[in-house]
Amino acid sequence: MSSFIATAPAATTPEADRLENDGWFPDLSLTALRAAGRIDGTVPPDRFRELAKAAALSVNARLREFRAGNEGAGYLSLVSVPSSRIGGESRLLVLYRRAVACLLKADVIERYPDFDSTGSGERRAEEQEPGADRYRRDASWAVSDINGLTRTVVELI
Repeated sequence: MSSFIATAPAATTPEADRLENDGWFPDLSLTALRAAGRIDGTVPPDRFRELAKAAALSVNARLREFRAGNEGAGYLSLVSVPSSRIGGESRLLVLYRRAVACLLKADVIERYPDFDSTGSGERRAEEQEPGADRYRRDASWAVSDINGLTRTVVELI
């Protein structure tokens, strides 16, 4: 037996695609964030924009001290902070976008559960898609990498 599951398209106009940031951190593309998280149009554009804002604000807050130190050193934006480059882009920019995309994906997973909520459907979803906690972990790692901190995770017994 085969089945077809249609997902809503993620339509965004070029004007509505840009999520303006605070000036020091870079503006973000909503289309790129959707693609990074494989988030289809099931999440409506207005709701997606709000979730993206919340994710960016959270990452910006976690990087408050990093920003203050670099602003004090005379760097006017994240992209102007000296860093190694990969694919022609600043390593810091790549990590920043990853942190925002991972937090955004975690929020989407928590707010838009799979349509099949049966026990077997949940098990299949867990096998195929990492849970929100894994995306939050990846976001924390990206922030730690930007701050130059280790990725140590300690659990008390």
